[in-house]
Amino acid sequence: MADSNLPNRRPVAELKAVNKVYGSGDTQVRALDGLDLTVFQGDYLAVMGASGSGKSTAMNILGCLDRPSSGTYRLNGSPVEQLDDDALADLRNQELGFVFQQFHLLPHATALENVMLPMVYAGIEMNTRRDRARAALERVGLGDRLQNRPNQLSGGQQQRVAIARAIINQPALLLADEPTGALDSRTTDDVLNLFDSLHSQGITVVLVTHEDDVAARAERVAHFRDGQVERWEIPSTHSSPSKHL
Repeated sequence: MADSNLPNRRPVAELKAVNKVYGSGDTQVRALDGLDLTVFQGDYLAVMGASGSGKSTAMNILGCLDRPSSGTYRLNGSPVEQLDDDALADLRNQELGFVFQQFHLLPHATALENVMLPMVYAGIEMNTRRDRARAALERVGLGDRLQNRPNQLSGGQQQRVAIARAIINQPALLLADEPTGALDSRTTDDVLNLFDSLHSQGITVVLVTHEDDVAARAERVAHFRDGQVERWEIPSTHSSPSKHL
């Protein structure tokens, strides 16, 4: 099932007839089965589905962490699936931001140093790295925690550092895989409020979740089943006559 276009928005990421097959013969598993999925500029898309539905595989392909077995992937209009590993690594650093359930922070680095890391790989000079990392941490409410290491931060604060790191290179697409899975309910609300704020500032967000209340924050929800989008939903908080899938 293909999603229809949201009016007046250009595509940022387009998966067309994407298949992903693991193994061969009797052990072959088809994780994606002709998937069509478009993420539009300024989108806030939640992806839901049971274990094995293909949602994590789709996220990995969107994030250039995996390649489709067949089909096409275009990011900002450019074909991705044929890029070599070095080009994919550059693309991930320049165009994509990642937030995971586990924070993946360097334990002996400060919050500021953790956020600066993607800019090191991008070849940005030190003073600019420091200024931009400080601004990103202030943007997520951690301007007073620049020199704290992860073990000096709460879980919610660590996830905020991870989000600051994810947006530091101004990515075309912010991908979040169960970003509140390791957080309590109060901290979950704080982090989701931050995603809402970032989206309102124009950041394009794709969020994988199994929780209905998390998905309800999004503009639209893609429900996966058997490697395809089974159905689309607009959460009631976003429903209006002008909204289209």
